[in-house]
Amino acid sequence: MANHNAHSGHGGHEGGHGSLKSYVIGFILSIVLTIIPLVAVMNDMFSKQVTTVLILVMAILQFAVQLLFFMHIRDEKKPRFNLIALIFGLVIMLTIVAGSIWIMTYNAVAS
Repeated sequence: MANHNAHSGHGGHEGGHGSLKSYVIGFILSIVLTIIPLVAVMNDMFSKQVTTVLILVMAILQFAVQLLFFMHIRDEKKPRFNLIALIFGLVIMLTIVAGSIWIMTYNAVAS
């Protein structure tokens, strides 16, 4: 039994780790998704509203790239506890952010 654990790698955990190709693709996508809004802002290519939407879209895509290529969300076996915990965390975060914006908006009107 001791020899089995010695050969299994990371303390007996057999997790799906990404390949070098997967990491390189994720890294390149991360760089591209960072450079696009940077160039748009530095060169005043779009109006403020379009630039804001572009930055938000690139941030969402960057989030997806990080989850898929580096955190291996798609490689997870059933049951998907990590994915469920991530979704729950996002719901809590969005609730707090939306509630804060709502409170700040109506507090400014009341003053």
